Amino acid sequence: MEETGSTVPRRQLGRLLRQSRESAGIGLEAAAAELEWSRAKMYRIESGQAPVRTLDVEQMCRLYDASAELTGVLVGLARESKAKGWYHAYGEVIPAWFELFVGLEATARRIRTYQQALVPGLLQTPEYATVAVQATPGLTEVEVERTVQLRIERQRVLARRRPAAPTLEAVVEEAVLRRRHPTMLRQLDHLLAVGQQPNVSLRVLPLGCAPSHGATAGSFVIFDFPTVGARPADPTTIYHESLTGALYLDRVEEVRAYAEAWKAFGINALNEDDSRKLLETIKEEHRA
Repeated sequence: MEETGSTVPRRQLGRLLRQSRESAGIGLEAAAAELEWSRAKMYRIESGQAPVRTLDVEQMCRLYDASAELTGVLVGLARESKAKGWYHAYGEVIPAWFELFVGLEATARRIRTYQQALVPGLLQTPEYATVAVQATPGLTEVEVERTVQLRIERQRVLARRRPAAPTLEAVVEEAVLRRRHPTMLRQLDHLLAVGQQPNVSLRVLPLGCAPSHGATAGSFVIFDFPTVGARPADPTTIYHESLTGALYLDRVEEVRAYAEAWKAFGINALNEDDSRKLLETIKEEHRA
C-alpha cells in the first residue's frame, strides 16, 4: 500500500468514475481514446490502482456529462485520495446523501460489527431505525424517511445471491437489548429470526463480563473483501463513526489494532446459542 494515505477514497472514486462512464453509454476504449489515454491507464484509474488528478477527473466528468453535484463529489474524492490520512466529514467533501460506507458494505465478503449503543443498522427493524434516526438533531421528516429507507434497503445485501451475500458477525451489548422502548419487542423478534440465517452470527456481550480492550475502541465495523487469485481485491478496511463524520482506516497497523479489539469480544461475548437464549429471556421480560 502506498504511504501517501488511505486507498479507500481512491477505490471509491474509481468505482464512481466507472459507473458514470457506463451510465453515459461510453465503452472503456472509447473513453480512453477521447481522453487520449491508454486503455491500461483507464483500467488502473477505474480499479482504484492509480491516483488521478483533479483536472483529469473534471475532464472525465465533462465527457460523461456528470451533474455538477456528482462532479463535486468526484473531485473531492480525488483530493482526499492524496491526503496522508483522511477524515471524511459529511456535508463537506461528500454530501450527506452519499455514503462511502454503503459502497464498502455492498462489496465486502465479511462484515464484523460492534455497536455500543444501538442494534447494528443491518439488523434494525424499520420502527427501531426510525426512532434511532429521529434522535439526530435537525433532520426533517423527509430526511428521516429517506435515511430509514436507505438503512432498510442496505439489509438486502444479506439475502442476495449474486454475488454471494457477505457473512455478518455482530456483537451487541446486553444493555442495548434491555432498553424499555415500544420498538424493542419487535426488534428482539427480528434479531431472533435473522440470527438463524446461515450467514449471520449474532453474539451478545453480557452485563456481567469484565471490561475488555475492545470496549475502548468504541463502535466500529471491519470490512474484508473478496479475493482475486491469492490476494484480496481490496485491503481490509475499518469504519469508525462519530457525531461529525466517519473515519476510514486501512493501514496495516490500524487494521491490526481493531482486529485485536474484535478478538477481545470473542473472549467475552456469549456464543451464538447462549446469546439466543438470552435474547429469548430478555424478550419475555419485555412482554411482562
